[in-house]
Amino acid sequence: MPKSLKKSCSAQTSISRYFGGLSSSNTQCGIKQNPADHQLLRGKQKLSSDDDFGSPTKRAKLSVKNKELEDLECGSEDSKLTSSRGGRSLCSSTLEKLKSFTCSADGASSKTCKQEGNVWSAAPDQHQITNRLQHAEEEDEEEDVEEKESQGVTASKQGFCFSVFAKSGGGGGGGGGGGGGKDGELSPPAESSATCRCSKSIYTPLEQQVIQLKQQHKDALLAVECGYKYRFFGEDAEIAAKELNIVCHLDHNFMTCSIPTHRLFVHVRRLVSHGHKVGVVKQTETSAIKASGANRNSLFTRQLSALYTKSTLVGEDVNPVCRLEDVVEGGCGDVVVDPPNSFLLCISENWDKLKKQLTVGLVAVQPSTGDVLLDCFPDGSSRSELEGRILKINPVEILVPSDLSEQTQRLLLSIANASAQADDRVRVEKRDSAQFEFASAMNTVTEFYCHAQGKGSRSLSSVASLESPVICCLGPLIQYLQEFSLERVLRSERYTKTNAHTLAEATQATDGGVKGSLLWVLDHTRTPFGKRLMRKWVSQPLTDPQSISERQDAVQEILQSDSLTLNSVRSLLSHLPDLERGICSIYHKKSSTQEFYLISSSLSRLGLELQTLLPAIQSQISSKLLRSLLVDTPDLLVPAHSFLKVLNEKAAKLGNKTELFSDLSGFPVLQERTEQIRSVLGEIQDHRRDVRLTLKAPALDYTAVSGQEFLIEVKNSLSSNIPPDWVKISSTKAVSRYHSPFLVDRYKKLLQLREQLLLDCQREWTSFLDQFGEHYHTMKRAISHLATMDCLLSLAEVAKQGDYCRPEVCENQHQIIIRDGRHPAIDLLMGEHNQYVPNNTELQVHTRTMIITGPNMGGKSSYIRQVAIICVMAQMGSYVPASEACLGILDGIYTRMGASDNIYKGRSTFMEELTEASEIISHATERSLVILDELGRGTSTHDGIAIAYATLEYFIRDVKALTLFVTHYPPLCELERVYPEHVSNYHMAFLLNEPDISTGTDEIQPEFITFLYQLTEGAAGRSYGLNVARLADIPDSILHIAARKARELENMVNARRYCQHTLFLQNQSGSRLIEKLRLCHLVT
Repeated sequence: MPKSLKKSCSAQTSISRYFGGLSSSNTQCGIKQNPADHQLLRGKQKLSSDDDFGSPTKRAKLSVKNKELEDLECGSEDSKLTSSRGGRSLCSSTLEKLKSFTCSADGASSKTCKQEGNVWSAAPDQHQITNRLQHAEEEDEEEDVEEKESQGVTASKQGFCFSVFAKSGGGGGGGGGGGGGKDGELSPPAESSATCRCSKSIYTPLEQQVIQLKQQHKDALLAVECGYKYRFFGEDAEIAAKELNIVCHLDHNFMTCSIPTHRLFVHVRRLVSHGHKVGVVKQTETSAIKASGANRNSLFTRQLSALYTKSTLVGEDVNPVCRLEDVVEGGCGDVVVDPPNSFLLCISENWDKLKKQLTVGLVAVQPSTGDVLLDCFPDGSSRSELEGRILKINPVEILVPSDLSEQTQRLLLSIANASAQADDRVRVEKRDSAQFEFASAMNTVTEFYCHAQGKGSRSLSSVASLESPVICCLGPLIQYLQEFSLERVLRSERYTKTNAHTLAEATQATDGGVKGSLLWVLDHTRTPFGKRLMRKWVSQPLTDPQSISERQDAVQEILQSDSLTLNSVRSLLSHLPDLERGICSIYHKKSSTQEFYLISSSLSRLGLELQTLLPAIQSQISSKLLRSLLVDTPDLLVPAHSFLKVLNEKAAKLGNKTELFSDLSGFPVLQERTEQIRSVLGEIQDHRRDVRLTLKAPALDYTAVSGQEFLIEVKNSLSSNIPPDWVKISSTKAVSRYHSPFLVDRYKKLLQLREQLLLDCQREWTSFLDQFGEHYHTMKRAISHLATMDCLLSLAEVAKQGDYCRPEVCENQHQIIIRDGRHPAIDLLMGEHNQYVPNNTELQVHTRTMIITGPNMGGKSSYIRQVAIICVMAQMGSYVPASEACLGILDGIYTRMGASDNIYKGRSTFMEELTEASEIISHATERSLVILDELGRGTSTHDGIAIAYATLEYFIRDVKALTLFVTHYPPLCELERVYPEHVSNYHMAFLLNEPDISTGTDEIQPEFITFLYQLTEGAAGRSYGLNVARLADIPDSILHIAARKARELENMVNARRYCQHTLFLQNQSGSRLIEKLRLCHLVT
């Protein structure tokens, strides 16, 4: 059965309507069309239509049957059969055609239609017709399979794995539902649709193009430019539709969905934020140039223009410098804004068989800002060193080899799934482990840095001196960034060494958020790049006394000075775009004209303004750091002004690259192309005189309608004057618009030249960005100066809050002396009405350990956090919340606070405690500050006391670090007797209220206490946990039982302690002492 009729005759009701619906008023060449005829005609038109996705092979095959359709629709009057009812007639020729169409086209009718009698002389019943149609469909289906195999267009011969491209169970279109398929394979449409069944193995030209692109980028969601929209195909479409909440439908062979072109950056950012790699495929041909070429009848060529992941959101398509305020004002409030840090981290592991030690190398890069971090360190089975560095860098994407160790995989799994929201999860990319081998990585690094040129580029010799684990990271990272055209950032001469020791527990808010953290207190910056630098200052305090002193001098001068110069600098830094990200985008040659103009104009304005302030800066500012920052910056920004002068402001803001350059003398190619366009325009304007003479209309002028230019508009009443060779372009009831043959030729040439000019302008624009990139390191240094200035102004704002002092930093003294210290975040949150209770701290070489006890919720944890934060602020160069502070330089602050398990790493709460304690034991020195909060509480009382006692004694006797130890274990307070010169007991003061005995009962009432939050010498006898239970609204019946049981246990413990104390005082021998302890059930 021919495919042209199969679709129209597949339904039983269509046949019955056709047999009963022919009109008697048909002519010799045709019959009056009824609904069934219209259905046949639509089927023919649909199958022979030439749309964007039609297959030329398919159309040629079906067009052979068109004549048969026409014969079917046009019967002869001589062969009509007149019906006795309703005046209806039936054409015998039509019945013969139906007979032949119902059977197979290649002679199958002889097999199915050999019946006794003329069964077609009258209309058969519907049951017979249905049976014959079904039989013919089965035979035709077998014939289709043979044809496809002979033509070699089956899906298997495409050489493409559908498990990469399309999901199983694809949705059906129209009346056919989605057919199920094997897992991971393309699911063909339902067999009820003839066209779908036919198209499941014949791909349209666009689909073939998409398949080829998908083979090259199997791990990316491809957004393919198709005119005014971007389309996703196959499984990409299903994923995009789910993430973007848009409609996905079946079109030909694949599921598809689309997004408008002007919303590309919104949807790409949203897909990337959910962890996907997104590729943007653009048309590389223009319509006018294609129309004049040899391939004018072929499909538009398309190529991958950009790839994006969480760490590589740099480019014109994703608008990297848009700020949140600008986005909201522009009506795009649903756009995903860049995170504060977007580091890409590469990790390698190297196992030394001789030393039996694992060495981990890492390189972290932020392509949007140009920051590069590297490190190499040994690590144990717990991967605590690696975990600390990952938490400090806080990457959004991690690059690892495919053969990563199981311990590291568990660690990355726990980090990647730490957040419940997909936007906050870390994306992990696995690469071929061969790229991480030293020989392969070294070849990549050597080839890359041999071509490094320009000022500020890192030399090959300096890179080759790096540790081998770092080289093993650098090679794969270069290859990965080359896929995104972002590898140039690795040529920077400034690499930063990182370490694992963070202050997250002490400096962050307890809920992990920003509010209440140290950064929240200190960050009053005005620029995005200043905000990022402030984060670095908090996480990397200084250890050089001179650098600390220079920052303190700068903050003090800003705080005490009333100079208008500093106020002018402060106002200059306000409302600036993200200059750091902007110049990085320019350096990668991915900047738009709008972005470039915004960045270059901002830099130029800053340079000119600071240049006018130079005399005042040199005469009014005494701080060495402030003077160097403000004096050096104008000279560094000079190149920005020269590049800005070349641009046409209006064209740059509109994104018009054809008029972007105000002076074309430096662009000979553009100058020549512009002259060609001007020449053609002159010819067209000269032709206007000939048109006026032809139409005898001296005032006639060209008009433009709907994008069509140089139209000759003539009233319809004067259409007789139009030469016959003119081409009508459009018309209305009143006028018609024409192009003369000369205009047709010249206008076509003009369009070609314009599009060629656009391509030339794009090439020149890329070259222009490359020239600006030669000054990248100079500009980055200037922006670094501005960021430092912004941070110093922010620290001065903090110091103005009141009761802050400039700490004295002592290089050679190991001490922490704080008078009236306060927790800056809690002090700010409480406000002026609820004053924070200040406390003193005194730790020196001899009295280097404080054991802190006291009731629950008494303020112990807040106090030790306060000490850590004040030390960090002092080494940042900031003022501190105290009346007086004298601090030594610390090489690290190590904290063990809180209690939580880690399911992904298979660690219990107690295991987490001991792992962190082990890390502190390994790294702490006598110049460190160690803070341990309730170590040992994750296990039984006896084991907890034993571990806490032994650990604390180790820090007192061996490490000799300054130590704050919070505990609820009274036996630990005995260490003050063992080491009286080095250990002091303190507790948080409280008032004990006597229980109410007016009830007349003998029940023991739990105590009620009032917190004083004052650090006091001496150890607390109890923790008063029942008081917290009362505050938590535990029922009184439970509290009474708990109070009685607590009293019994307390009496028992006191009795044992008294017995022990008595025995020790008697100074008996060891054997007799142990025997008496056994009798008292104190030892076993």
